[in-house]
Amino acid sequence: MFFDYQPGRGREGPQQVLKEFKGYLQTDGYSVYDFFKEKEDITVLHCMAHARRMFYEAQANDAQRAAYALEQFASLYAIERTIKEQQLTPEQSLQLRQQQAVPILQNFGQWMKEQYVQTLPKSTIGKALGYSIERWKELSIYATDAKFNIDNNPVENSIRPVAIGRKNYLFAGSHEAAQRSAMLYSLLGTCKLNGINPFIWLRETLRRIATHPINKIEELLPQNFKLNNNL
Repeated sequence: MFFDYQPGRGREGPQQVLKEFKGYLQTDGYSVYDFFKEKEDITVLHCMAHARRMFYEAQANDAQRAAYALEQFASLYAIERTIKEQQLTPEQSLQLRQQQAVPILQNFGQWMKEQYVQTLPKSTIGKALGYSIERWKELSIYATDAKFNIDNNPVENSIRPVAIGRKNYLFAGSHEAAQRSAMLYSLLGTCKLNGINPFIWLRETLRRIATHPINKIEELLPQNFKLNNNL
């Protein structure tokens, strides 16, 4: 797990961190990430939860359209819940998505286009429709591969402690201190991801680090803790 600190929210931060990245990148709809769509070696996925939230917020503006949209989102999430509860294999998960989710995605996408021309673009429902229409390709990619998530809620959940901490201590003191905090979050988050007790890992790492060979320093990383029980 990797956390990074940047002094601003511009594209420079993601561009630098992911300059060598190749593969699939799931993000929210923040426009800063749009330039990744132009990269040949990167396929961008968007987060269905962010799209759904906009329709939830549009209920007061257009209850009928918002309700229909939320029903479609609920159907898509019900499929994901079935996959999780029945512990389906990747092959079974993909098959279920192709059979049930893809038709919903296709019909829902078409419905949004039809409704958008009947709404005010700057209205809450118009913004919700426009947001999803513009990103529907990226929002639908998850149904093409079982390893993809329908949303990036797992990431959102992993950074919730950071958000809580930020409110508690408000300031890191300096940019350098914030960068060090990001490093600590990365190490502790990796412990959590790998089922490692962070207190035990930290204690044993500090005990060994002074005499550990520098060319084998990766052995002290949390993800390798189980692989080297002699730490």
